[in-house]
Amino acid sequence: MRILIGFVTKFLLVTASIAHAQQPGKVFRIGFLDPTNASGAVMINAVRQELSNLGWIEGKNIVFEYRFTEQKPGRSAELAAELVRLKVDLIVTSGTPSALAAKKATATIPIVMGAPDPVGLGLVDSLARPGGNITGFATLSSELNTKRLEVLKDAVPKLDRVGLLRRSSYNPGEELQLKELTAAAPALKVKLEEIKTELDAQGLENAFKTAKQKRVKAIMTTAIRVFFAARKPIVALAGKYRLPAIYSRKEFVDEGGLMSYGQDNDDHYRKAAHYIDKILKGTKPADLPVQQATKFEFVINLKAAKQIGLNVPPNVLVRADRVIR
Repeated sequence: MRILIGFVTKFLLVTASIAHAQQPGKVFRIGFLDPTNASGAVMINAVRQELSNLGWIEGKNIVFEYRFTEQKPGRSAELAAELVRLKVDLIVTSGTPSALAAKKATATIPIVMGAPDPVGLGLVDSLARPGGNITGFATLSSELNTKRLEVLKDAVPKLDRVGLLRRSSYNPGEELQLKELTAAAPALKVKLEEIKTELDAQGLENAFKTAKQKRVKAIMTTAIRVFFAARKPIVALAGKYRLPAIYSRKEFVDEGGLMSYGQDNDDHYRKAAHYIDKILKGTKPADLPVQQATKFEFVINLKAAKQIGLNVPPNVLVRADRVIR
């Protein structure tokens, strides 16, 4: 009888072990919260690609939930709450409103964010020790905007008036950028003309008309995601109104824009994917320091310069990482 019981027990243990081994591994669900729309989601595709390189196979051990606010800041809170209800394992955000909405929606689900001055915005306790459930990247938007204004001043002869396109609606990250730019402009002997705009076709057209009325000699935009999503019409209008412009990302230049100066976003996306990988494997967000950009790129499009009759000075050209001829 003891032999029979021992045999049955051993059989049941082996069977249970085999059944457990046959169960598929956990499929992690990642939520993406983006302030633009699917057409502006370059970040998402880049992160997905790097996660694939790290062994995460979509549909097998990872799935994605995408939520786009369609340039409507008021939807951030609603969509963040929706991702929390779905019980995603991690939320990735881009832009200040998305990060703030995710922070308000959950104190337990890990969040990987990208935002200017995460400490000043109250997203983390410090860069070195973020604390809580949030980590990610400080985008340096404010500091880099000042550098862009300096480059624009060097590239455009006798530049004394710059039009700054900004959203009509309030954005706390944008306000930080405006504060830095307003302080930097007098030292460069440049008058900054704020031009509020909506992101639809008519709104952007009106913004450029206003820029011409204010007699600005060049333009730039605040470095927020919604302007990136509208890069095609913005670049086209800058050409139409023959206004030199500098942008925050190289994709503007890829669309025919004049110049860009900003962080190397490919490097940024790779690092974001590695943070996601670490967190899904058990690392706590509080133990991952918020990173700042270390790689930057300056791109000039001489074709665009020729179209608006601008001769870019040689001392500016030699500083470029890439020149499109």
